[in-house]
Amino acid sequence: MSQDKSTTSKASPKSAKSAAANKKSDGFTNEERAAMKERARELKAEARANKNKAEGEKDLLEKIAEMPEPERAMATRLHEIVKASAPSLLPKTWYGMPAYARDGKVVCFFQSADKFKTRYATIGFTDEANLDEGVMWPVSFALQELTETEEARIIALVQKAVS
Repeated sequence: MSQDKSTTSKASPKSAKSAAANKKSDGFTNEERAAMKERARELKAEARANKNKAEGEKDLLEKIAEMPEPERAMATRLHEIVKASAPSLLPKTWYGMPAYARDGKVVCFFQSADKFKTRYATIGFTDEANLDEGVMWPVSFALQELTETEEARIIALVQKAVS
């Protein structure tokens, strides 16, 4: 008994690829994709202009100005703290966030809660920060407001990070 070819044929590889191409990726949120695009623009700008401290600070202050309150006030104060406690760090933006770098590598950054629609803002440190303490230590801190206590702790963290 012969089989009808129309009932036994499989979808061609071409049509399977087309179906896969039409499927939307669920890997990144719109906010994450926007941050990646922003980082690509930052890298291009750095390569073209070979940014100096004044240009990096200008970009950083523009990003802070875009933030909603009270995060704008926190980021502004944080900028003052980092400048005073670690003047060797260069201000810049990193994935659209205010950041501070040494030798072109980000040491610490401020992430607005509004940036990724999270519950709180954070101050974070990368692996370039000298915060090592034993075999496990925090590198990101939730920040809901800046009081004298938090400011003192941040100053100590930033100074340790660049030591």
